[in-house]
Amino acid sequence: MAAKIIQVDPDSLGAELGLKAGDQLISINGHPIKDVIDYMYYEAATELELLLEIDGEEVLIELEKDSEEPLGLDFESYLMDRQRSCKNKCIFCFIDQLPKGLRETLYFKDDDARLSFLMGNYITLTNLSEEDIERIIAMRISPINISVHTTDPTLRVKMMANPQAARINEILHRFYDAGIQMNCQIVLCKGVNDGKHLEKSLTDLAALAPYVQSTSVVPVGLSRHRDGLYPLESFTKEDALEVIQCIDRIGEKQKSRHGVRGCYASDEFYILANLPIPSEEHYDGYPQIENGVGLMRSLEDELRDALFLESGDSKEREIGIVTGVLAAEYMDRLLGMVQEKFIGLRYKIYPIVNHFFGEKITVSGLVTATDILDQLKEEPLPPVLLIPSSMLRAEQDLFLDSISLEEVSSKLDREIRVSMNDGADLLDKILGR
Repeated sequence: MAAKIIQVDPDSLGAELGLKAGDQLISINGHPIKDVIDYMYYEAATELELLLEIDGEEVLIELEKDSEEPLGLDFESYLMDRQRSCKNKCIFCFIDQLPKGLRETLYFKDDDARLSFLMGNYITLTNLSEEDIERIIAMRISPINISVHTTDPTLRVKMMANPQAARINEILHRFYDAGIQMNCQIVLCKGVNDGKHLEKSLTDLAALAPYVQSTSVVPVGLSRHRDGLYPLESFTKEDALEVIQCIDRIGEKQKSRHGVRGCYASDEFYILANLPIPSEEHYDGYPQIENGVGLMRSLEDELRDALFLESGDSKEREIGIVTGVLAAEYMDRLLGMVQEKFIGLRYKIYPIVNHFFGEKITVSGLVTATDILDQLKEEPLPPVLLIPSSMLRAEQDLFLDSISLEEVSSKLDREIRVSMNDGADLLDKILGR
């Protein structure tokens, strides 16, 4: 097996060696290169023997280099291998709740340990072979982000419809023994893995500290496209209070032993429970901010810090804030903070009800262009609208329903600014700079 090179970066070691597109990398120091993890791991050695296929012949190249100096080779695919798909049939899977007609990539369920290490994706461990587990341990691939959901093997098999799900504790303990760092998440389903099951799961994961560095608990997302799927209910205010109290009990115990709470409720639970978002100290450096844990606290504190450096002005500005229902009141508070220094600012919050996925979906990241257009087309809009980057795919050009940002801007005849999850950037976009 060989990895085909499609590009050699200029001024790189690969270019100095005369490597070119079309050459194929077979092995490094005798180790076959099966994927990007092999390549990155073995490339880091200071003495290399590269076995390549060049113009149909095998060529061995020897060189010495600094451990941090890359070869500069790009391959046919990022992983240098096919992406591994999920083999589970989880009762809470959001992809199973998507309507038909979205772009094809949205329906792919990935469960690839390599993407957990490289891009922070969460994996379930159910499709890891023994060779995969041993490689993670031998190469010390860390941290690994793991979708645990429950540490009860029987319940986990039920929730994921995969007998391999029962191995969760075995694999977690093997990683713990090897010193592999882990971040875990629990997608909480009412009446399924909450209550005593949640307490046991958090207790079990806390026992694996410090290598289980953090555990987030997020509520299941329920769209209106659930025909034929497992019956699940939304959490109530009272449910959310119980969840937070459970997490706090375990977190306080863990903090007394290890100096960090280790387990955290997502922002959604605090809003649902009508509780204030905790202080920055609560989140121990925000280890799971990308999972919606402490995101609102971080954004508010960053905005406050950015405002502290401003002298303010009375220039007239008018802007509309397009957001999900969940964050509407929160965004109103943030804009009020800005208005205290920039007294000429006028703003209006536009909470978009999610008809596309269903009204139970209230987060901004699942707001579609279809709903934005339907709900704003008759509104007397200000000249500028601001949306969060989470509404768009990574390239920041398309909404979930494959309608472009440019098309929405054109149909509403308004400038649309995209704000990153950063308080200073939010202020800049509000002020138009």
